Amino acid sequence: MTLQEIADFIGIDCQEKKEITGLNTLLDSNENQLTFLENKKYLSDLKNTKAAAVLVTEENSKEVPSSSIALICDEPYLMLAKISKLFAPNVIEMDGEKPLIGGGTKVMPNVYIGKNSVIGSDCTIMAGAFIGDNVTIGNNTIIYPNVTVYRDCSIGNDCIIHAGTVIGSDGFGFANTKDGKYIKIYQNGNVTIGNDIEIGANSTIDRAVFNSTIIEDGVRIDNLVHIGHNCKISRGSILVAQVGLSGSTTLHPYVVMGGQSATAGHLEIAPFTTIAARSGVTKTIHEPKKQWAGFPLFEHKQWLKLQGKISNLLK
Repeated sequence: MTLQEIADFIGIDCQEKKEITGLNTLLDSNENQLTFLENKKYLSDLKNTKAAAVLVTEENSKEVPSSSIALICDEPYLMLAKISKLFAPNVIEMDGEKPLIGGGTKVMPNVYIGKNSVIGSDCTIMAGAFIGDNVTIGNNTIIYPNVTVYRDCSIGNDCIIHAGTVIGSDGFGFANTKDGKYIKIYQNGNVTIGNDIEIGANSTIDRAVFNSTIIEDGVRIDNLVHIGHNCKISRGSILVAQVGLSGSTTLHPYVVMGGQSATAGHLEIAPFTTIAARSGVTKTIHEPKKQWAGFPLFEHKQWLKLQGKISNLLK
């Protein structure tokens, strides 16, 4: 779409006919993409953006680089939500190539495989699985019954996806109007899953708003785990049952999270960190190779001392 068409859609005056191919973050945008700034803490990112245009308030419009066009509006985040619908892919593709299935792959009855999808060799796809359009699955991967893989996602080699897991469902993204109405932010990214990964039953991994939710090689995910949009789970990490990660959380290599632990969004956890069961991570953890517990979060040894003191108070 042209920038003028997009601006007309949200009621902004812009005569620029530059073609816009998609939406992206401030730092990841290229010269053919549209981005936005809502929060002032990202002003430094705005100054370095390469985006063709930026949805921005008048107050912050002076910080838009000369290479970008400022689309001035009162509520950039809300405008982004409305525009995201314009770039959302079809729910189901009616046109396209039949799926390609490699040698030695076994596909049980009652499996759906979408257009343009590719499944490698020596895989097993069990009954009730749904594999959407433009999905790629590597070699020697097992998909158990009733697994759902939404369109545009990818799964690597030597993976095991247990029953009922959903990969690529929409992340939880909404913008509020002034009267409280929720406007959906269409999740136009995907999920990419590496090699040698096992995902337990009934877990959910949300697709990204832009770009990808990423699960790197060697990760182990237990049953009933939820991973929000745009998270990155680095190699060798372990997530135990009922872990919940809010959007844009990054786990660096070999992080272990115990059962029912959780994170707030937009934070990072250092390599070789252990988070004890039922702990809540609300801030970035910078120092690697430490153990943490509780809510609010303490180093594990301190948390044990605190529990001991509390127990003594009850005697």
